[in-house]
Amino acid sequence: MHSTLVNDSLDSVIEVGKLYADRCDFKAAEVYFRRALDQYLKEKDYSNYLKIVNRLMRIYAEMESYEKIEELKEKIQELVVKEKVAIDPKTYYSLGLCASYRGQHKTALEFLEKSLAVALAADDKEALCYAISGIAIIYTSLKRYEDALKEIYNLQVFFQVLPLPELRLSSQIMNGHILREMGKYDQALEIFWKCYEEIREQKNLYTFICLLYAMGITYLESGNPDLARLYLKLALSSADPENLKYSVKKIEKRLAELGETHTNDYDLVFDAVNKQIIEKKKGKVDFKNQFILLDLLRLFVKTPGEVYSKEAIVEKIWKQSYDPSVHDNKLYVTIKRLRKMIEPDFEKPKYIFRAKNGYYLNKNARVLLQK
Repeated sequence: MHSTLVNDSLDSVIEVGKLYADRCDFKAAEVYFRRALDQYLKEKDYSNYLKIVNRLMRIYAEMESYEKIEELKEKIQELVVKEKVAIDPKTYYSLGLCASYRGQHKTALEFLEKSLAVALAADDKEALCYAISGIAIIYTSLKRYEDALKEIYNLQVFFQVLPLPELRLSSQIMNGHILREMGKYDQALEIFWKCYEEIREQKNLYTFICLLYAMGITYLESGNPDLARLYLKLALSSADPENLKYSVKKIEKRLAELGETHTNDYDLVFDAVNKQIIEKKKGKVDFKNQFILLDLLRLFVKTPGEVYSKEAIVEKIWKQSYDPSVHDNKLYVTIKRLRKMIEPDFEKPKYIFRAKNGYYLNKNARVLLQK
């Protein structure tokens, strides 16, 4: 009975991790997947252990946490050498995807072809589909478009008998990308719009962002900058730069081609609409429900270099008349909290400075206020 309770609890941990992963909160998902990983290793349940490793490797690739991928690869190697564990096709697939994220297409193809061979030997049709989809991605990167399309068409046969909705949708998006690369923009957009109708049922944020990006670059390359800008901005506003570092870089690169501002050029980005703060070194800063701190930072970023007196800050932020006995300590504590939130080095602040009778934002800080 105890074992059943442990397994039920572990299943719940994994499900929570999956929910976070589906909404692209990879840092939160990592916590739950790591917990499951440790438990499976303790129980020597290597099959489920590798399943969690696969999930972690793919989110680490998107977060560009390549050192963590290397750490997991070393653990896989230890299992192979010490425990004589056979690597399953899904693990080879994940290793291939991770290599492709780094532009290592030859290595990626080797992993994916190994995934295909192991899946065929085991008659694992689901793993076979994943391997084929990965090979199609690499063929596209290598500009082997006809070969890539053949792999996509092979997948359609399997999807008639296998319920793999997420993979089927991502392969359709890949099909559109291949057609786009071939200059067949109308056909690509037709596929993307069909995907757009289907994606509402799956409610997977990552796939939705990928689709918006696909539509944006297709409109860009087909000569429609206005629609390109619209969909790329939608993709960017939906993507958290800390969790989706790889995708955000791709989107920003395309927006730069349209003359849009590249947020990496700024030290501090204040997204007023989504109430998000991005600090160049710290990444996304989670203010949760600390509205006073948000309002205070908004006040400063509107006019960098302008000194706000204590009286002005109290009036604008707390809507009160300044009383030294009440507000001096309150203001000091609030500024201290704000510094801890946004300063990369609290002991050496680079943003919020104190003047003779007030505070101001460093006028040399590169700040972007997105409205």
